[in-house]
Amino acid sequence: MINEGFKISDCALIAIATGEKAQNLREFRDRLKNVHPGCLYYHFWGGLLHPHFDDPEFQNDFAVWASRYLHDSKISEQLSIIDPNVFDNIEDLRNEIIEIVEKRLFESEHIPWVKTGHEFHFIRSQIVIFDTGVSYADPRDLLEAIPKMSLGSIFFHFIDSRRRTPGNRNDFSVWLSGFDDKYNGLIEALDNIDPSFTTLNELRQEINFAFKNYFKEGN
Repeated sequence: MINEGFKISDCALIAIATGEKAQNLREFRDRLKNVHPGCLYYHFWGGLLHPHFDDPEFQNDFAVWASRYLHDSKISEQLSIIDPNVFDNIEDLRNEIIEIVEKRLFESEHIPWVKTGHEFHFIRSQIVIFDTGVSYADPRDLLEAIPKMSLGSIFFHFIDSRRRTPGNRNDFSVWLSGFDDKYNGLIEALDNIDPSFTTLNELRQEINFAFKNYFKEGN
């Protein structure tokens, strides 16, 4: 079977203000129902490409806001453990968040408001993809390439790929599948990497380890 080379792409997320904001949990729920899907993408995955210097406890912007400004530890914890990568699409993720918020609203005796200036501002993302012009025909060549890949490339090929590939897979596994069954062991190792609750640098190290470990065993 003829397989095309693995083309390395890079990417960046452009932040676009929507003008939508929420001052309490009820407004937050109402805005969530209609905001652009790119908002959920940005507030869940955007932090990977734009890490916070204070290394927040929570992995998505919704949980950070609920904790810091609503001072609601219960809803912030519930939002923080959402793994966006397990959902087949953005709308399923949206429905999960809304369900969690509505349950919290139902059990709350009062709705806390944040101070002016601490509202949640919904930001929409637009991904910009760059063709690096670099391509590899042999999977072994990625042994040296992966450690040098930009974090934008890791994001594009391992995180963003799950939004655009059948079965929500990473680009490496999809490409390796084109070699019939030759690299099934490596594919399994890559598919077992959990990209949740990690940094892109750590993710790059895990991908690199999977490749090194596979070929070190003489495959």
